[in-house]
Amino acid sequence: MEMYMLSLLLLGVLSLRDTWAGSHSLKYFYAAMSQPGLAKPRFIAVTYVDDQQVLSFDSDRESQSTEPRTPWIEQEIPDYWERETRISREATQRYRMCLQKVSSYYNHSEGGVHTYQRLSGCEVFSNRSFSRGFVQYAYDGMDYLALDTETLSWIAGNAGALNNKRKWEADQRIAKYWKGYMEEECVYWLQRYLENGKETLLRIDPPSVRVTRHTSSDGEVTLRCRAQSFYPAEISLTWLMDGEEQLQETELIETRPAGDGTFQKWAAVGMLSGSEQKYTCRVRHEGLPEPLFLKWEPQSSVIGLSAGIITALLLAAVIVGVVIWRRNTSDGKRGRYTTTASTDSAQGSDVSLTAKG
Repeated sequence: MEMYMLSLLLLGVLSLRDTWAGSHSLKYFYAAMSQPGLAKPRFIAVTYVDDQQVLSFDSDRESQSTEPRTPWIEQEIPDYWERETRISREATQRYRMCLQKVSSYYNHSEGGVHTYQRLSGCEVFSNRSFSRGFVQYAYDGMDYLALDTETLSWIAGNAGALNNKRKWEADQRIAKYWKGYMEEECVYWLQRYLENGKETLLRIDPPSVRVTRHTSSDGEVTLRCRAQSFYPAEISLTWLMDGEEQLQETELIETRPAGDGTFQKWAAVGMLSGSEQKYTCRVRHEGLPEPLFLKWEPQSSVIGLSAGIITALLLAAVIVGVVIWRRNTSDGKRGRYTTTASTDSAQGSDVSLTAKG
């Protein structure tokens, strides 16, 4: 099972990173997997809108139904759920047979661990018009067949796929079906999902970015530019040295979910100690009105600045304290004089009243 999930994840990651700012995508992942001990291959279907999972189906679940994976899609009418479940159940039977057939092309036994996968879908521009479509198949995690949408021909990933390539190209209805589906039906559903889930799918969260410095045991210096808490997932982190892009020297990690509905990513670059101030991290994201440029701020400068601020505050506190002390001293003297005078006056009044009485 772990092998299957890894293959599916890799296929998904490689596809999701192809989107760009302002575009939107609808992607379907189908996978059938056989392994010893399973009476029938397991089938799983997952639907993504942009980078969010919205639907899933698992033939091993007792319900045998397509299930929601995000709150906003639960508002769909009952007919919708019946349709999605019917499609998934039919695909279960079809992909189990496809796995068996494709395995025979490679002379693989039925009792082994094998996977047959499909990725299909479409993308639209920011104005919701069709951008491109795609359908590609994989077997045991390797490319199997992919549709060239320009020529409507099939591209074989290896010799084992040539048999299917010849069959599908002999029947042009298959390629024409996919072309029509990608340009029309897929776009319809993508637009529907974007409208229903716009509060989530169309939101924009700008990244929080910082630059840190790291020194390895052998003395090598690395600057790391880390972006966090951003959405959508598309972001560009580029290291510049004296204004020149350092693409070959930069180590990048793939954009990753942060677990709270946002994403994170970092880019690192190595250098000689003492040259840190020559490097600048440039950040581009849909949530930023313009590119963000950051340099590493030496810790000593931060400490010095803090010490200066603290010194100024202490000096100000001393001055204020002296002023308050002098004021209190003066007020104390005036207070004693006033009290004595009042007492004398009161006594004088008492004496006067007593004398009169």
